[in-house]
Amino acid sequence: MADVINVTGIILSSMPVGESDRRIVILSKELGKISAFAKGARRVNSPLIGLTRPFIFGTFEVYRGRDSYSVYKINAKEYFEELVNDFDAVCYGYYFAEIADYYSKENLDGKDIINLLYVTLKALIRKKIPSVLIRYIYELKMIAINGECPDFFTCRKCKKETNLEYFSLSHNGLYCSDCMQEARDKIYLNKDAVYTLQYIVTSPLNKLYSFTLNNETFIYLKQVVNRLESQCFDKNFKSKEMLFEENTLNN
Repeated sequence: MADVINVTGIILSSMPVGESDRRIVILSKELGKISAFAKGARRVNSPLIGLTRPFIFGTFEVYRGRDSYSVYKINAKEYFEELVNDFDAVCYGYYFAEIADYYSKENLDGKDIINLLYVTLKALIRKKIPSVLIRYIYELKMIAINGECPDFFTCRKCKKETNLEYFSLSHNGLYCSDCMQEARDKIYLNKDAVYTLQYIVTSPLNKLYSFTLNNETFIYLKQVVNRLESQCFDKNFKSKEMLFEENTLNN
């Protein structure tokens, strides 16, 4: 057997292969995103049974073959059972995992994406804020982590930090009330929406899901993030089709 490598990460997806194996995608801190085969994982007496489904977080002992990785052992630290047993929450979980898969690459440090996905799944379980709000916070934070976020702190024209009221996707940022005529495809934002955008992109992860919004501000947040998605996401996420969402928050 080749040298065993220990990695810490989370399973993003899993699919059956052959009669008894599974192919899993692991987002790891050390190796980035890797695909690995778990041989015999679907057999009743396998030590890997129950450990190769999505959202399993822990340490993985893998070894690299000529063309792919194989899983030797899994030490689960978090199963996210409450998530798996909640249909609405797990639908969001699959969507969030698919976005993480989209942004992660092999041999690219996956620590920031793992940490964001982990605290987001925890927020889904806690249910302190609506799942649809969690979605838009997660999407914007993921865009920010990957360096694609607009400047939400200064006017694109005059560079002032006050009276920011309009978002322009084509100009990739905000405009103040004095410079609004310069902005194409602009949408108006209230002060709470501007603050919310600023808070999400700068907040530490342990504070990320600590607030809710009124419906007006939520709609502004949704409009901005939807526009950013159209620019940053160049694929259709299949799991997104499973989400059934209201246009407003049910606070």
